[in-house]
Amino acid sequence: MLKTTTASLKPADVEKKWILIDAEGVVVGRLASFIAMRLRGKHRPDYTPHVDCGDYVVVINAEKVKFTGKKLTDKIYYRHTGHPGGVKERVAGKVLEGKYPERVLQKAVERMLPKESPLARAQMTHLRIFAGAEHTHEAQKPEVIDFASLNAKNTRSQ
Repeated sequence: MLKTTTASLKPADVEKKWILIDAEGVVVGRLASFIAMRLRGKHRPDYTPHVDCGDYVVVINAEKVKFTGKKLTDKIYYRHTGHPGGVKERVAGKVLEGKYPERVLQKAVERMLPKESPLARAQMTHLRIFAGAEHTHEAQKPEVIDFASLNAKNTRSQ
């Protein structure tokens, strides 16, 4: 009988890359699942679940993401102030028009990672989202990924 061992990455063996994604006109959920996969490292052949082996992801134009259907007016984000009866809600369209439109994409990615674990918190620190077209990571020379052209369903015209 042939014995094989599964290769397991060690944190010292991980080589992280920087990738840049332009989110203009892209559907939020599809982009968030792609980013979550890259942050976790599941695109790698040597993926190890308990090791942070994902890439650094820089997203620009996060304020120009699109929702499908009526989510822009019907999707509600809830938060709690910490006081009795302190549940607050905002519609996705108001969040995108507000002061921090990048939080829509940030929350979508955060909710696709493992729940409340130190590994998920560490992976979220590798995500950099910018509302406009400018970003501060030119020195890292990120590899540009044209997410919109990967699949016709990734973009929304209106």
